[in-house]
Amino acid sequence: MNRTVIEGIINDLNAGRTPSLDVADFACFSEEATAGNPHIGPEALQAIANGLTQADVPTFERALRAMDEGDLAWLGFKVVYDPAEAQANTDNEVTKKYGDVGSADGESMVFFCNDTKEIVSPREPSPRDVFQMKDVTRGPSMHNEQFEGLTWASVPLFGKVRVWLLGASDAASEVAALADHVGFHVVAVDYDPAYLNADRFPSVERIMLHGGDFHELANMTASPDDYVCVLTRGHMFDPQGCVWAIENGVHYVGMMGCAGKNSTVHDLVIDAGATEADWDRIKRPIGLKFGAKTPAELAIAIVAELVDVRYKQRYSEEAQQKHESSLGR
Repeated sequence: MNRTVIEGIINDLNAGRTPSLDVADFACFSEEATAGNPHIGPEALQAIANGLTQADVPTFERALRAMDEGDLAWLGFKVVYDPAEAQANTDNEVTKKYGDVGSADGESMVFFCNDTKEIVSPREPSPRDVFQMKDVTRGPSMHNEQFEGLTWASVPLFGKVRVWLLGASDAASEVAALADHVGFHVVAVDYDPAYLNADRFPSVERIMLHGGDFHELANMTASPDDYVCVLTRGHMFDPQGCVWAIENGVHYVGMMGCAGKNSTVHDLVIDAGATEADWDRIKRPIGLKFGAKTPAELAIAIVAELVDVRYKQRYSEEAQQKHESSLGR
């Protein structure tokens, strides 16, 4: 989320103007994100913009503060398409009860919620509203279509974790698609356009190296919050990938390969100046262990591990324990 966008909304509302909300900034309303859902889309975002007033300013101000503080927080959207149904009590015998009413009112709105479940909204929500407002902390809401008459959407106020895929192997192509789908910023790196191209990596950032090898990788910089997956074709450039990840101090680095190959890579990485402690930081083999063999199966194992690393990086042990307990695990 761009801070300037929220500042502009606040300025417009304080001046009595109707702000312009663009799906480029609120991607949960894009045609791609809402394909097949007749109740939400770009026109719903415009309808919400038309209904904003100065009473909504505290919601957006709280969003700005969350961004300044690096908080895990979201702007959420209640989208009403049938006011009577939205306010009806439609609890069932399976789900938890949320009182004798449905939504507090039949109007759409914008609200703020963070991972500590703090909510800021222009109107008082009902208990059932609160349940679904808190649900935005899952990212795309899990229960957004649970009740009739309304749906829910959200956009994060924090950036995506960047995942570097070093190598345009078949496994990397599968990882790219899946990692992008679950909300990572994916960067694929290789030197061969026959492998690194829009057909194999259609939805992610691509960086083409020159010279027929990975030497140019040394000129690039990763962030300490980044993840690196070393997946070079034939493992030819795995040592360079590992050294680069270590030198950039990334949060996570994993490498694919068997024990014999990894022993050889170990020697080359150490010869390049890395320590044994550096080598021990490299997850090898990359991915969760459940018998994956094909590129697509390996991608599931790898991305599942990336999701787990991201979860543990973002949430405290207390929050993790509370989540696991709520699931009965």
